Amino acid sequence: MFDVVTEWAFHIHLIMAISWIGGSVFMFILGVSLRDKKAQQEVYPHVGPIFGWFEVAALISLLSSGVVLGMKYSLFSLLFNDNGTPLSHALNMKLILVIILTIATVVHFVIAYRTNGKERTRTEQLLSRGSSMLILFLNLFVMHYAIVLRNIL
Repeated sequence: MFDVVTEWAFHIHLIMAISWIGGSVFMFILGVSLRDKKAQQEVYPHVGPIFGWFEVAALISLLSSGVVLGMKYSLFSLLFNDNGTPLSHALNMKLILVIILTIATVVHFVIAYRTNGKERTRTEQLLSRGSSMLILFLNLFVMHYAIVLRNIL
């Protein structure tokens, strides 16, 4: 039974990761290509909340399925007993990046949700754009370490 659950967890993790990173790249490209403030005000209030709630569901799915996969491959013991192997290093790096990514996502989501359709303060604008950019780049590094882990396992 556990093997069936972990197989599903792997598929869910992979599909959510593809969706999460693809959505992140799409939103970044949308943000870069919509330089006109009026166009941004027309698009983001509609697209943003849809992606935001999907983002929350995807993050919960990724974290949950990651825990299941961590249990399957006995990876949690490596987090507390770093043995200096490439597996241990990759796992620790991915976990650190995922923690930072989760915090950046929460910051971005809260600001975006609170200010949807409203004028943002300079600080909110800076935090929102900064966290969005950070999310994009962290996604790429998390994906790198996910590939490293998969190659080792």
